[in-house]
Amino acid sequence: MPIKKTDNKNLILELINLIDNTKRQVVSQVNSSMTLLFWNVGNRILTHNLKHQRAEYGKQIVVTVSRELVAKYGRNYEEKNLRRMIQFAEVYSDFEKVVTLSRHLSWSHFLALIPLENENKRNFYSSIVSDKLISVRELRKLISKKTFERTEKANIQLYNSNIAEGTFKDPYMLDFL
Repeated sequence: MPIKKTDNKNLILELINLIDNTKRQVVSQVNSSMTLLFWNVGNRILTHNLKHQRAEYGKQIVVTVSRELVAKYGRNYEEKNLRRMIQFAEVYSDFEKVVTLSRHLSWSHFLALIPLENENKRNFYSSIVSDKLISVRELRKLISKKTFERTEKANIQLYNSNIAEGTFKDPYMLDFL
């Protein structure tokens, strides 16, 4: 019995969908693993070698380690990047939180969040990234537009009214009110 062309088409579409979904999962897992690796590298240097100190010895050890790792693994381990990894481990000291966030945020997302001065801001923006799956470019736009500060200000204003906090998600709407 010959196979109908429509049966073939459905099978091909199903297989394409299966392959594409698996590719997305692989990319997500690799991204998460790389982020966890960078946290572990930063944490290891910070806690076991620098002992949470930024002394001259700390500067020397980062340079030395960087040279060795670049020679063996490439540019991802240049001094500048190792310092970012150390900063990442300092800012996000709770490994379990990093594990959870790394499922949704890329290393580039974390690099945009690390400079933020307080944990509430980082949590606010990381939850937006997780919920809406926004790109790093969109995250940087939200940060530059001070979405966190605008939302906080609007929530304080709404506290004195009969409108429930968080009712309006768009900061422009909040400004209008």
